[in-house]
Amino acid sequence: MKKEKYNVAVVGATGAVGEQMREVLEERELPVGELRLLASERSAGQFLPFDGRQIRVEVLNEESFDGIDIGLFSAGGSVSAKFAPIAVAAGAVVVDNTSFFRMEPDVPLVVPEVNAKDIGQYRNRGIVANPNCSTIQMVVALKPIHDAARIKRVVVSTYQSVSGAGRQAMEELSQQVAALFNGKEIEKEKFPHQIAFNCIPHIDAFLENGYTKEEMKMIHETRKILGEPNLPITATTVRVPVFCSHSESVNVETVVKLSAAEAKQILRESPGVILADVPEENIYPMAIDAVGKDATYVGNSRGRIGSKRAQSLGGLGQPAERRGVERGADRRDFDPRLYLRDTPTERLRRTC
Repeated sequence: MKKEKYNVAVVGATGAVGEQMREVLEERELPVGELRLLASERSAGQFLPFDGRQIRVEVLNEESFDGIDIGLFSAGGSVSAKFAPIAVAAGAVVVDNTSFFRMEPDVPLVVPEVNAKDIGQYRNRGIVANPNCSTIQMVVALKPIHDAARIKRVVVSTYQSVSGAGRQAMEELSQQVAALFNGKEIEKEKFPHQIAFNCIPHIDAFLENGYTKEEMKMIHETRKILGEPNLPITATTVRVPVFCSHSESVNVETVVKLSAAEAKQILRESPGVILADVPEENIYPMAIDAVGKDATYVGNSRGRIGSKRAQSLGGLGQPAERRGVERGADRRDFDPRLYLRDTPTERLRRTC
C-alpha cells in the first residue's frame, strides 16, 4: 500500500494515547493527506492541532472510515472489536493499540525492532496488533540476548507510571499530591488506593491463578513475539506515583553462558536500545530521562551472583503512552537516536 499520501483515522483521538498519535505522526512526517480524528459523542466537536492547522473531532460511527488508508485505534477493546472490522471492510489497514486482537493467532503482534518480518501477516485480517507497553520495552531488550544466548527463563518486576492508565489517572495523581500538601482529603476514582506517595501492586484485575491480567499479558505477549510459546516467565506489575515512563527490573537466565560485559556489548549494538550504564558516574535509566523519547533505556546490567548464565537488567525505562503509538504509527526502519538530540547519547555511546 504505497501512496504519496495516506488518509489516516485516529480512533480515541482525545485521549492521552490519541494525543501522542497526533504528535508522532507529525514528528515522523508521515505523508498524511487527510487526518480524521474520531471519538465519542461526548468528545466530538472540539478542535485539535495537527501540522499547523486545527482539525475538528468527529463522532465515531460506521461511516467514519470511507476513504481511510490507515486506522490507528486506541479507544478500548470494545471499540476496537466493533469498529476495526468495519475499518478493514472499508479498505483501511488497522493498527490496534488495545489488547483485543493481540493473542489472535492470525493477527500479527509486532514490535519492529524485534519481529518486523511478522507485519506482513496483516493481510490475514487487515489488522496489526500493538503489544502492551510494558511488554514492548522488555522484548526490545530481550530479543538480542535471546538471539545470542537463547533465553531459558525471565523474571520481571515493573514500576509502571500512571500515564499507562490514561489521562484520568494522571489527573488523579496530581490532585492527590495537591490535596495532601494542603491538608485535604484525597479522592480515589481511578485506583483502588491512594497513588500519591504510594505503590500499588495491582494493575488490572486479579485472576484465579493469582496473577493480574497485566501480568498475564506480559507473559503471553512476550512468548508470542519471541516465538517461544513455552518460555518460563514470571511477572509482577506495580503502579508507582510517576507521571510518565515505565521502568522494569528483568532477570534473565540463558542457555549459553553470557557475561555482563558480553550482554552490555550486545545491547549497545541493538536497535531501539540506549545503554545507560555507567553507575560510577550516576548514569543509569530513570523514568524522567525517558519522557518523550522512543528508545528503551537499559542499565544496571550485571550477572547474577553464583550463576554464569543469568543476567539482571536493573532498569528499562520507556514512556508508556508513546511506545504503543510509535510501534503502530510508523512501519519504517526507526533510529531512536534521532529523537534523543537533547540527551547526552554520544557520551553514553562512548562510555557505556
